[in-house]
Amino acid sequence: MSTLQAILKTMRPKQWTKNIFVFAALVFDGKLTRPGPLLKVTALFALFCLISSSVYLLNDLADIEKDRAHPKKRHRPLASGALKPAYAVIALLVLMSFSLIAAYWLDPAAALVLATYFVMNVAYSFWLKHMVILDVLTIAAGFVLRVAAGAAVVHVERFSPWLYVCITLGALLIALGKRRAELMALEDGARAHRAILEEYTINFLDHLISLTTGATIVTYSLYTFSAHNLPQNHLMMLTVPILIYFLFRYLYLIHVRQLGGAPDELIFKDKPLFISAIFWALAAVIILYL
Repeated sequence: MSTLQAILKTMRPKQWTKNIFVFAALVFDGKLTRPGPLLKVTALFALFCLISSSVYLLNDLADIEKDRAHPKKRHRPLASGALKPAYAVIALLVLMSFSLIAAYWLDPAAALVLATYFVMNVAYSFWLKHMVILDVLTIAAGFVLRVAAGAAVVHVERFSPWLYVCITLGALLIALGKRRAELMALEDGARAHRAILEEYTINFLDHLISLTTGATIVTYSLYTFSAHNLPQNHLMMLTVPILIYFLFRYLYLIHVRQLGGAPDELIFKDKPLFISAIFWALAAVIILYL
């Protein structure tokens, strides 16, 4: 593996799908068909991919020794020795600097959100990930900041605050799913890889996942019939069953099929989960725009 290949692998392009959250404000503020906002948000998506990759480089640098104790993460370029730490530091600084400068040129408010995202992840890498519950809340906050950056770029006019709550809960579900997957995969060696896992149990995480799932359904349902920016015919309520199926399918996969992992990982492995996500997105766009 060449140095450039190792850097690219450490940037984790597969994880860039998470940055699709920056399009939330564009879609739900009714500006998806406007070329200007669409181009700006697409550029913001690219910048978030770069700055999130700088965060992955930072995380891998901070966790080199712990990753070597992980059955899967030990094969990462830094943990395996395929990538020298010095090169990773250079790549991190280049990606971070370019992202922030380009974001400031795109929109100063968006640049501030990107800077907040990076600083928060620095705090997460060295402190917050060692604090029970705060660790998963920080991961969830990263998704909310993506939405906030998109809202800043398109200068939202009718973006419902209910969506921030829905996204916060959905992102929290992703974070809890990640913790559960780590605990299931590592079992007795969990603490050697990540000390915070000693503070969690499968039973505790399952309770939190169930609580968050129920809160997500209730909050999204309230959004579909009370948000001021939705069509007055309340057709958005028709998407509630799709969301319920998606969440129940996810719970089925982790509890019955024992697949583990967060929705952002399982969605590309399970066809019904993927199809339901696409179906929900199409239904929402059709209802909002047609």
